[in-house]
Amino acid sequence: MTFSKRPATLLYLKTTMKRLLYSAIIICCTFLSGHAQLLKPQSNFSLADSLRGMLTPLRTCYDINYYHLDVKIDIDQKSISGSNTFNFTAVSDFSRLQFDLFSNLNIDKIVYKGQKLPYKREFNAVFVTFPGMVKKGTKASFEVYYSGKPVIAVKPPWDGGFIFSKDIAGAPFVSVACEGLGASSWWPNKDHLSDEADSMLISISVPKALKEISNGRLRSIKDQPDGYRQYNWFVSNPINNYDVTFYIGNYAHWTDQYKGEDGELSLDFWSLKEDSLAARPHWDADVKRMLKSFEHWFGPYPFYKDGYKLVQAPHLGMEHQSAVAYGNKFKMGYLGRDLSGTGWGLKFDFITVHESGHEWFGNSITAKDIGDMWIHESFTNYSEPLFVESEYGKEASSAYVQGIRKIIRNDIPIIGPYNVNKEGSGDMYPKGANMIHTIRQIINDDEKFRSVLRGLSKTFYHQTVTTAQVEKYMSEKSGLTLDKVFDQYLRTTKIPVLSYQIAGGKLSYRWDNVVEGFEMPVKVTLKPGAFTFIYPTSQWKEAGVTEITADTFKADPNFYIELKMK
Repeated sequence: MTFSKRPATLLYLKTTMKRLLYSAIIICCTFLSGHAQLLKPQSNFSLADSLRGMLTPLRTCYDINYYHLDVKIDIDQKSISGSNTFNFTAVSDFSRLQFDLFSNLNIDKIVYKGQKLPYKREFNAVFVTFPGMVKKGTKASFEVYYSGKPVIAVKPPWDGGFIFSKDIAGAPFVSVACEGLGASSWWPNKDHLSDEADSMLISISVPKALKEISNGRLRSIKDQPDGYRQYNWFVSNPINNYDVTFYIGNYAHWTDQYKGEDGELSLDFWSLKEDSLAARPHWDADVKRMLKSFEHWFGPYPFYKDGYKLVQAPHLGMEHQSAVAYGNKFKMGYLGRDLSGTGWGLKFDFITVHESGHEWFGNSITAKDIGDMWIHESFTNYSEPLFVESEYGKEASSAYVQGIRKIIRNDIPIIGPYNVNKEGSGDMYPKGANMIHTIRQIINDDEKFRSVLRGLSKTFYHQTVTTAQVEKYMSEKSGLTLDKVFDQYLRTTKIPVLSYQIAGGKLSYRWDNVVEGFEMPVKVTLKPGAFTFIYPTSQWKEAGVTEITADTFKADPNFYIELKMK
């Protein structure tokens, strides 16, 4: 749902000469692959950041096919224990690999073919040595048994970790949110967005008096001999690691069906019992109309096999795949506020709409590197005005997306540095949405624009992608050259300035404050009451105007630009 501000550590200062050499290699690779970030102020990153963010041969040598996470959560002790099974295919020959688990959690043993494997830990990375060469193409598995006290979030979901809360009656209300912080903060996995498990079994044991909800569909509930009950949830579709979750509490449950583009979609709703009377009518008001809107704009809901669940959480919200976290207190807007300042943001529940929009962008289409997290957040932020448009019309939608410009900071670029597990600016939300809205104006054909969005969903369905892939697709599908538009809005903090002069019935105009080669068309008033396309470059051009003065000249406000009279 939101980005995590995680300070870079400096622990690598105590490393050996081997580590220093490795760090130098990492820095060079990061610079070469992150060349688009030259305009961003230099940041300091540690070896720990690189071990988490870099795809080294020790991570690319194997592809995850399936996980079975089987854990017990001790609420009183705020601890976790259990195992995760890694089913993988060897992509290349290897005898050593890396997986990830936060160093504050204990590894009890790692087992391969009944044999314990030796391992070494470095920050939050674990390096495992196999007894012999694992040949390319081999399908195999190993199990990691672990235990300990996971990170507890202080201000979830903006910082990650476990949330130990209580309901009004004093019963436990427990969950986890770990976007940015990382799934390896609570379970062992290959913690990199580029490799998703094709399917997963999530087995969570909790005290019998409570219920537990996770991603996917419930396969079974098994009583344990120690007063616990195990819930087994199977995820049929690929899932990114930070989406894997659990919710524990005194829940009420009801179901419904939605007749969607791919048939009957099951809907499951889980609220605390104490809130069920408020939750039912509130969720009924938004969920089906939201699904109708998003299927219209983006294509079929991506996870029919696993269904759609909306689950009350002890934090504001998160896009947990097929089990969307909800904590907006059954209010319209964002905790009762309209982020756009237009009134339209109070016509829907922000968390229900925004977090569900992530099912298409973030969950089905997932960035390979967290530096490209704008792919998740910009499109999902734009899902809000698209929902408004479906319900209240295009004028309302345009007002909403223009209204959220007031929260744009233009502090650092939207794209973050690659290979160090670091996102870019929070502007990926409102500025990213306005970039997409601006591209829609350039396309100037709403059906073609809709086909671009639906085409993204179909072409990259259940895939991990890069910014370059998204840019290329949108340019080719729209038939436009958009590379400089993406450079301007994603890779700089500069807003295009349309400089102009009007004299003697002539408009003189050009782009200022732009990247080299920026030639974005824009609509302006060449005569009263109508917007017409002009095609500015960084050189002065002229066009005739009728009954327009320097003071009455306007640009279409749907374009995210600034006007400046010279």
